[in-house]
Amino acid sequence: MKYTAKQIKKTFLDYFTQNGHTQITNKSIVPHDDPSLLFINAGMAPMKRVFSGEEQPVSKRMCNVQTCIRTNDIDSIGDRHHLCAFNMLGSWSIGDYFKEGAITFAFNLLTKNFGIPAEKLYVTVFSGDEEKNIPADEDSAGFWQKVGIDKNHIVKCGFDDNFWSMGDNPGPCGPCTEVFYDTGAQHGPSYEETGIFDTKKRYIEIWNAGVFMQYYKDENGNRTELPFKSVDTGSGLERLLITLNGLESVYDTEIYLPIIEFVKSHSTNPNERSLRIIAEHANSSTHILNAGVDPSNVKRGYILRRLMRRLMRHLRVVGCDEQYLAEIYSITIDNMNETELNPDWQLSKDEILAKVKLEQDKFSKMLEQGLKAFNQFTKFPNNIENGKINSKLVFKLFDTFGFPFEMTQELAEENGYTVDEQEFNQLLEKHKEISRGNVTPHEFKSGLADNSDNTIRLHTATHLLHCALRHFFGTDLGQKGSNITPERLRFDFNLDHKMTDEEIKQVEDYVNDLISKEIPVVREEMPYDEAVKQNALGLFKDRYDGTVSVYTIGEYSKEICRGPHVNNTKELHHFKIQKEESSSAGIRRIKAILD
Repeated sequence: MKYTAKQIKKTFLDYFTQNGHTQITNKSIVPHDDPSLLFINAGMAPMKRVFSGEEQPVSKRMCNVQTCIRTNDIDSIGDRHHLCAFNMLGSWSIGDYFKEGAITFAFNLLTKNFGIPAEKLYVTVFSGDEEKNIPADEDSAGFWQKVGIDKNHIVKCGFDDNFWSMGDNPGPCGPCTEVFYDTGAQHGPSYEETGIFDTKKRYIEIWNAGVFMQYYKDENGNRTELPFKSVDTGSGLERLLITLNGLESVYDTEIYLPIIEFVKSHSTNPNERSLRIIAEHANSSTHILNAGVDPSNVKRGYILRRLMRRLMRHLRVVGCDEQYLAEIYSITIDNMNETELNPDWQLSKDEILAKVKLEQDKFSKMLEQGLKAFNQFTKFPNNIENGKINSKLVFKLFDTFGFPFEMTQELAEENGYTVDEQEFNQLLEKHKEISRGNVTPHEFKSGLADNSDNTIRLHTATHLLHCALRHFFGTDLGQKGSNITPERLRFDFNLDHKMTDEEIKQVEDYVNDLISKEIPVVREEMPYDEAVKQNALGLFKDRYDGTVSVYTIGEYSKEICRGPHVNNTKELHHFKIQKEESSSAGIRRIKAILD
């Protein structure tokens, strides 16, 4: 029997509603009351407060189909089953049935309703963690054998694989048990033969049959028993489509085939990976656009921009003219409606296509700037060594101009140069480590916690804040320290009184006025003495010698600073002072954000 997405949804929802579960609505992929998440990344994410007992559930038993967005595996898009946007079939028990009930429901649905042979199923259970003082989940292993899973198909896995929590955030947590489908010997040797459970090729996860929430993890990582036990289950609809229809990959399903076939028919050099990336990113970016997110360089907007520009770059790779971009998105929207995997439409098709066109135009402009920079870099012999372009410049094209490495690589080959992908990846990994905050704060310049986009924006905002304070309180006022994270800036300065609400509003409005003027931020290098002659402000006079960097923002701000900064004040959007307080005697402190 051939299954469609509609049939899988109906079979799943009918089964659980017939077993006493209340069907709840699909929530927006943009969480409105959870600042810890950029997107809803799991079916249970909208219900965290229910599991902790802070909110009352609609019912003790619930089910739904929730659209989710995950981008941690973006580099894996194009393989057999990884996706950024997917549909999670979820069921929940809140203080009702626990491990045995969840395992029985999962097994019966998979084997009886979907007809999967029990011998094709493997399951994982938590092996326990002595160091964390968490026992092994022997109960689940026993319940799986009871319903009919061969004990040799039960794989015990450690904390990282089979213990679920909300990352580093406090909240409910517990062991989990997952179900995998054996795709056959053509994808590698069996678990019994090797003792290695290959979840990349041979065994595909089709169900998290139960996250058993029995503990609460506090801010210090301590775990205590919850007052009531709950179950969260989830199955990727797209992976069930592969499994039930015996397909090679998720991109062979009705969800993506229409897009892939269209692009392929209009391409001069199609390749499988690029076609899959185009189809997936058209789908996932449509969901995000519809949720009210616009492409930008921060947070959700940055993720959306990355998806859309990656899609457009791969159109170039396969030789598909960008004039077809609107039609690709149009086919995507129509197909979402046809398969009934569409969101609750907040925007019309025309509104979505207008946003796509706007980003397409910006991407073309970025390409133009990147090409100009590439040509400038390669003019100078010092930037080329033995035919290889300096890797720091390759990374600068990527980091500063948004120029994809693959595009630089193609340009280099066309001009008879080479680039070192390994060195580029090392620089990229170093950049990621810095952005994650995995280095000590003193490694950063100018009081920055990291060099993420938002931190850089806030750093530039401190220069405007400094300028505004001196404008209203006189040039004797000076910076006494700062600390900047991706979330907020903290700025210390000398002032002999607590600022009034009116003064705070004046400073805030002044900064926002400078932002609205769209003033270029210009960096110059010069001898320190010359910077002094130009009246550039410098906080640490005893640290400067030789050449210094001076950042100028129109006629308003000129400071000696090691950066980094945005290119134009318009990138700061809007400045908001959250708090003004005393830091020490004669020193005031402002905490502010950009929104």
